[in-house]
Amino acid sequence: MLSRIFIQNFALIDTLEITLNKGLQVITGETGAGKSIILGALRLILGERADAKSIQNSATKSIVEAEFAINDNLQ
Repeated sequence: MLSRIFIQNFALIDTLEITLNKGLQVITGETGAGKSIILGALRLILGERADAKSIQNSATKSIVEAEFAINDNLQ
């Protein structure tokens, strides 16, 4: 389960950290609020190729990190 995502210098996001708890998580917002940018960062974490256009400031590096909680009790 995804438990945390950290994004820095990616698209329009300067710095963002989201901590997700157990249960249903919903990200809502108006058009242009950045929901698609968060999904784009998750796609990078899952192995999609990065596009240099996604880096907000080319003078600094872009960071996308995720933490996953691993459950040993898989059924």
